[in-house]
Amino acid sequence: MNEKKAVIGIDGGGTHTRVLVCDTDGNALAYVERGSASFHKDERAAQNVREAIREALSQAGCAAGQAIGLAAGIAGYDQPSDLDWIRPSTELPGLACPKWHVNDAVSAHAGALLGEPGIVVIAGTGSIIVGVTLDGEVVRNYDFHHYAASAARFLAYDAVYETLAGNADESDAELVQSMLGHWNVRSLSELGDVAKRGFHPDRRERDKHFGDFAPILTRAAEQGSSTARRVCDRAILQTKVGIELIAPSLGGGDIPVAFIGSVANSPYFYRTLRAQLDKSGNNGRFAVAEPAFPPVVGSVLLAMKHLGLPIGEAFLDNIRNGADYSA
Repeated sequence: MNEKKAVIGIDGGGTHTRVLVCDTDGNALAYVERGSASFHKDERAAQNVREAIREALSQAGCAAGQAIGLAAGIAGYDQPSDLDWIRPSTELPGLACPKWHVNDAVSAHAGALLGEPGIVVIAGTGSIIVGVTLDGEVVRNYDFHHYAASAARFLAYDAVYETLAGNADESDAELVQSMLGHWNVRSLSELGDVAKRGFHPDRRERDKHFGDFAPILTRAAEQGSSTARRVCDRAILQTKVGIELIAPSLGGGDIPVAFIGSVANSPYFYRTLRAQLDKSGNNGRFAVAEPAFPPVVGSVLLAMKHLGLPIGEAFLDNIRNGADYSA
């Protein structure tokens, strides 16, 4: 059995749970992916996370008692009461180390910008915009009661409604055919009947089915579909507003912005939002930054920071070269 002390980082997203086990030198000992970590997306979320931790420790050759710290970024952690469903997900026999639970955007920021001031845009299964100030204060667009409807399912809902409202044109022919196939109907009339019945009685299943359509939509935007572009453009505008809301908290000036998630990094969305940010705004100048690490590494870095352990260039080099982490 591996005798090294272990640090556990968790990126608990709405679609996937990613667990990385490292030693205190940054050497990756194990990396595991499982299903959703959010109770709002999957009623088995806590079990998914526990199974991922258990499997990662097993692959690392570590006993639970060798873990000296665990940091978990969990999608859907927005208020203290959420800990009621979050804490059980990291409770395993023998895993008695200190544990820190944060919103998954905090882990994403820690990985992308290495704790430096800046803004991270997350748009994938979920959507949030988060900034960290020079003093370490976390500022979210949620704090302003602002929400950018750029999550995958919202783009898909918007596209379906636009299509059913009769707003599709010739450029949308392929998108419409894909839409009909996704909902297993033969015509827009049949899709309208499905819509009138609420698509699916279970909200989790309904949202998941819409979310699964988003890659088709973002690809259609890149290929010139006017409906897909209109939907993406609305989400991009809302995202830019969220970024500009947060910017004054960072003091203005030159502000790095990193993109995380399947929607944010889809070609049309990325290119268009980047072009918008290249234009100096009223609240600062923005420079799109390539994320240094994915969120799961961000969680490891948070755990190291809380433990008071050094994170030097050697540590970062080791963790960079240790595994093929999914973003």
